[in-house]
Amino acid sequence: MIKIIEKFVPAGVRIEEYGNIYAYEMKVDDIVSAVNHLYFIEKLPLKLITAMDERKESGSFRVMYIFGIPKENLFIAPYIRLKGSEEFPSVVKTIHEASGYERKIKTFFGLDPVGHPNPRPVILHGNWPKDVFPLRKDFDWRSRPAEAKNDYAFTKVEGEGIYEIPVGPVHAGIIEPGHFRFSVAGEEIVLLEPKLGYKHRGVEKLFEILPLKEKLKLSERVSGDSSFSHSLAFCQAVEALGGVEVSAEAANLRLIYAELERLANHLGDIGAIMIDTGFSFGGSHGARLREMVMRLNERLTGSRYLRGVNAIGGVTKDISPEAKDSLLKDLEALEKDFSEVMAIAENSNSLFNRLKETGTLNYQIALDHGTVGVAGRAVGILNDARLDYPYAAYPDYDLEIASETKGDVYSRFYVRVKEVYSSIKLIEQALQKNHEGKILNDKKIELKKNSLAVGIVEGWRGDIVYFVATDAQGEITRVEPRDPSFLNWTVLGHAGKGNVVPDFPLINKSFNLSYSGNDL
Repeated sequence: MIKIIEKFVPAGVRIEEYGNIYAYEMKVDDIVSAVNHLYFIEKLPLKLITAMDERKESGSFRVMYIFGIPKENLFIAPYIRLKGSEEFPSVVKTIHEASGYERKIKTFFGLDPVGHPNPRPVILHGNWPKDVFPLRKDFDWRSRPAEAKNDYAFTKVEGEGIYEIPVGPVHAGIIEPGHFRFSVAGEEIVLLEPKLGYKHRGVEKLFEILPLKEKLKLSERVSGDSSFSHSLAFCQAVEALGGVEVSAEAANLRLIYAELERLANHLGDIGAIMIDTGFSFGGSHGARLREMVMRLNERLTGSRYLRGVNAIGGVTKDISPEAKDSLLKDLEALEKDFSEVMAIAENSNSLFNRLKETGTLNYQIALDHGTVGVAGRAVGILNDARLDYPYAAYPDYDLEIASETKGDVYSRFYVRVKEVYSSIKLIEQALQKNHEGKILNDKKIELKKNSLAVGIVEGWRGDIVYFVATDAQGEITRVEPRDPSFLNWTVLGHAGKGNVVPDFPLINKSFNLSYSGNDL
């Protein structure tokens, strides 16, 4: 493995081997060139920029830049230590997708990315003091800071006839809270700026203090509609730290459950997109088909959202031969049902007139922002963690990446349609395979001390990344989840520009991003 890593690392630099991360320290003045080299020359995908408060151990903060090495299932991480300084050089002028990560580090650790063009806080609101940083180790999670009165400056568009429309954070529908500020000329959207953070729950701080079993439960609740995928990413990171092997049968079951989660959510979204065009037939059937899969989940595991299924070392719920046969029949009926709904939908010119050329996302903008998942594949960015960082039983099956190229609502709609058929096929294949081995490796877990690991899973929105770190006692001291929504929220405004305000609900639904997954 070291040989694979060495070609990416400057000569003479000491490589530190952790769970599945190979890290190396760089001088602060050299970090921008090191990160640019990995991103632009080696073409490695940036998966996360994170910070750790290690003042107690080393008198410093550490800022890590984590890149994936596709097909090798490894991660490489140059890092810097900030000792006697709380500033670090921003890489945003060359790598735009780093923007949100650096803003988050500034907000929660108080470390200043010097040169960042937009250093406004993320998530924490105006009533939070500017000099209180909740992810520092000396911040007591039980404390309540004095209320502040800070202003959040929205971007202003000036000119004759320009006016603003504020929408949210309280909405007419039963959805999560988010504020959207539209700058409009006539009916056309000139600028759309989302402001999030209303669902902030202190998740990363909770990960520091909860026992391991409760940490797993917490991962299931980061974003409720992705409970299985989030907990799987967390489990995989912890398994890498503990050297825990998962049986082939458990890996196969993880694939089945992950695809059932994907299937339910895509069916719901396909229906929701249709109903936002006024095509009630498609909307009602999408909701009905999603409900069918949710009931399958409950029948198989006792949980509609597949909670309590993942465990460190495998899964807690097996599927009996009889249940497999029944599920195969249900999936066959579901596919036939879905195909009939789509055949009727595809005959509706009014439906597709609303989907085509609405909310178009430019390929280069998507690439610059690190767009992942459905939104990325809809512009032709062919990234999928199931293939790039193979996990569970995915290496055992052929998987084609569902993609489109135009980047509009229609393209995002049809990526989902293709993935519905792909998920059904994968589940059917997996149900017909039998493997040896217990579904749960229940050996006592001992995590590596002073170590790091990454877990990555292709959730139904896109890849979910978990960074986990341990201390000198082998206890988990830092967990940072990165939901795909954290990246994809940054392109929603670009997709909205040039459309009319009544198109926004449809555009927003075609992304269907998680508020809670972003806000943490």
